Amino acid sequence: MGRGEAGTKKTISLEAWQQKLDSVQVPKEDMNRLIMNFLVTEGYVEAARMFEKESGTPPGVNLDAITDRMEVRRALQGGDVEAAMERVNDLDPEILESQPKLFFHLQQQRLIELIRGGNVEAALDFAQEALAPLAEENSEFLEELERTVALLAFEDSKSSPVGDLMDVAQRQKTASELNAAILHSQAQEREPRLPLLLKLLLWAQAQLDERAAYPRVQDLATAQLVPPAKTD
Repeated sequence: MGRGEAGTKKTISLEAWQQKLDSVQVPKEDMNRLIMNFLVTEGYVEAARMFEKESGTPPGVNLDAITDRMEVRRALQGGDVEAAMERVNDLDPEILESQPKLFFHLQQQRLIELIRGGNVEAALDFAQEALAPLAEENSEFLEELERTVALLAFEDSKSSPVGDLMDVAQRQKTASELNAAILHSQAQEREPRLPLLLKLLLWAQAQLDERAAYPRVQDLATAQLVPPAKTD
């Protein structure tokens, strides 16, 4: 290849990059709507009410309805899966009836909670009666059921190879799946827009990495720009 052909990256200094960023004006109203969207989708009702009062940004939905959705989420995150499922059925019974994967994951979480409570016999009975019939028709469900039942084989299940199922993060994962299903049933967005924009930022940086050396955002929490490495 000759000089100037592909393989030579353009280097953009921190000063030049910052000037470009400063020239981009994002309306405050757009930022406020983005924040409100996050608060509403994630269910931070009181924060949404306060933000509406302070910024004048309408939530776009009935905030009282969010309270019902958050009661479901709190019950699930607290390990009371049965209460969460009953509350969902009160809101809309079709949510669980129309989504077998979600229903299985909720039943799986019930099994995990039985194991967490040391109810070995009840856990085995529940796995056989409630989960095994579902797993017989779905190989993915069967694999997940086998991983869950494997918790019973270890005295310290949290430190076992499948101990991640006992983490609070597992409850959160199931709660988020159920929350998204409720939002979808209410014709609302399943995910807040802010995380999607951050994913888009990371994707854009990955694409640009192939073409240039430039100040990157490496820590999304601080958004601090890291200057490109100096080349000889």
